Amino acid sequence: MSRMHSWIIFAVLSAVFAALVAVFGKIGIQNVDSTLATSVRALVMAAFLVAVSLALGKGELLSTIQGKPLLFIVFSGIAGALSWLFYFFALKSGPASGVAALDRLSVVFVLVFAILFLGEHLSWKSGIGAAFITAGAILMTIK
Repeated sequence: MSRMHSWIIFAVLSAVFAALVAVFGKIGIQNVDSTLATSVRALVMAAFLVAVSLALGKGELLSTIQGKPLLFIVFSGIAGALSWLFYFFALKSGPASGVAALDRLSVVFVLVFAILFLGEHLSWKSGIGAAFITAGAILMTIK
């Protein structure tokens, strides 16, 4: 597969590991406070990612992140932390499949935010896809 399409492989791998987050997280928080579990998870992620960055020799590039990019990376980190905090709140009392299905509505929100803030355009295909994702999320949460 060409380098241009490697993003598809990475996105599928992301989905596989996101699914494992739901399953492992549901098992892990059975008798643990969800806020504490999210914090421990974040520490593990940070340590793992720092180790990966250092192993790949990326440490010296840290000084290249400044100004507006740094600000939006910080915003992204805060949004990610809030996402996982609420995800674990939901996972604590809800079914893993339902929580994960509703979490995937993020695809629909990304579409809306990309149109509003990034100037992306809504095609009929992405509109239908968003409708299917929304319908699927609703169907997966109905008992």
